[in-house]
Amino acid sequence: MTQEQAKNFMSVQFAALSENESFARVVVASFVSRLDPTLDELNDLKTVVSEAVTNCIIHGYDSDPSGIVYISATIDGETVHLMIEDKGKGIDDLELAQQPLYTSKPELERSGMGFTIMENFMDELEVTSEPGRGTSIRMKKTIVSKKALYN
Repeated sequence: MTQEQAKNFMSVQFAALSENESFARVVVASFVSRLDPTLDELNDLKTVVSEAVTNCIIHGYDSDPSGIVYISATIDGETVHLMIEDKGKGIDDLELAQQPLYTSKPELERSGMGFTIMENFMDELEVTSEPGRGTSIRMKKTIVSKKALYN
């Protein structure tokens, strides 16, 4: 298998602590940087990672730091595949949870826009959840490198 055909991948797991959200953003941004994304693409990726990780921490684990957030990413050509998941309480009504402005935690002043942001910033979004078993968020984005923009 040549370097061109090989898929690069990584995975990381960390405690469900809010301060680890910035760590997750940096890890994914560093991993994707070899594709030479535009600043907008990089910011989009960092934003969706923040939204997904925050959902895991606040909703999946109810801010219980003993929970674990899992991130895996694969680069296939110019396409980034991300999976962010928890083994928390899951989502009872996934269709409702994905509605813009819906939040199950209004007391925390949550905007209810997390899934909408992920859907708008990525090429594909798939959310699966099972109550009592956790939630998995799969996203895909093709990177248009800066080199291609200027050639």
